[in-house]
Amino acid sequence: MRLSALKSLAATLALTTAPLVSAYDLPAVNLGFTSFLDGGPPAGPGWYAQQYFQVYRQGRLKDAAGDDLRLPTGRGLEKAEVDVNVSLTQLLYSSDQELLLGGKWGLNLMLPIVGFDIDPGDNPALSTNSGNLGDLLIGPFLQWDPVMGPNGPRFMQRIELQMLLPTGAYDPDHALNPGSNVFSFNPYWAATFFIDPKWTVSWRLHYLWNAENSDPNSALQADDSQAGQAIHLNFASAYEVIPNRLRLGINGYYLKQITESKVDGRELSDSKEQVLGIGPGLVYHVSRHDHLFANLYWETLAENRPEGARLNLRYVHHF
Repeated sequence: MRLSALKSLAATLALTTAPLVSAYDLPAVNLGFTSFLDGGPPAGPGWYAQQYFQVYRQGRLKDAAGDDLRLPTGRGLEKAEVDVNVSLTQLLYSSDQELLLGGKWGLNLMLPIVGFDIDPGDNPALSTNSGNLGDLLIGPFLQWDPVMGPNGPRFMQRIELQMLLPTGAYDPDHALNPGSNVFSFNPYWAATFFIDPKWTVSWRLHYLWNAENSDPNSALQADDSQAGQAIHLNFASAYEVIPNRLRLGINGYYLKQITESKVDGRELSDSKEQVLGIGPGLVYHVSRHDHLFANLYWETLAENRPEGARLNLRYVHHF
């Protein structure tokens, strides 16, 4: 599972403000979509359908120094904010057949629908291409059986080779697009460690590489652009407060761009993105085959991207 998968979505912003001309260009990634018990599927091998709903509010646009970005409008310079709504549908198959080094193969497919709004809305540089399909995610993976202890599982893990395909809606004349118009490689390692049967710690560590965009935002007045490489991490810890039913905990994510973005092959200084999000969450086990996750995040330390609040709801059904 991934994601990001999906977008922090303001990640496709291209701003005409000169120092930020190619900032905000990372594609959609998994910031807070996954959290507790992430090292393995909750009901073992088989088919899973998962539905995510994520709302992002009051995402104040930040510059490279982490200060509020002010954009020209008919009323003068104003702070800019973005709101994002994401509906993400996932189909996943986890087999019971070993493929490599004891890992059992599986396949993950995800497709988002994205809508967003930006304020102030009267700046022509911030037009939106909203309410459309985002990029298709395909991820073959290896899932290892849990390492068992005397009182139950102690450790479980998975490696997935996620690929983002440029299938989503994209228009270079818009600043915000559901699709990124580039191929991205976003592999990860997910794991859960059971401190004891009730207390777990989980993480999902991603690496992100982006291909070149041959049709970048028209405001760049360039032949091509390329977002930098990045590392991002989801982390969570939960404690079982109702046996086999409810776990409460804390969840978070961190994204750090590690190389500068490029325009026409030239690196741009001060184009790296960063953000940290953290907050409370829960997982409610409706039954052995149905699970509900809820996660709330408040962001801080943002650079060259929005800083706001994110609520994620996720329902998992095992067939």
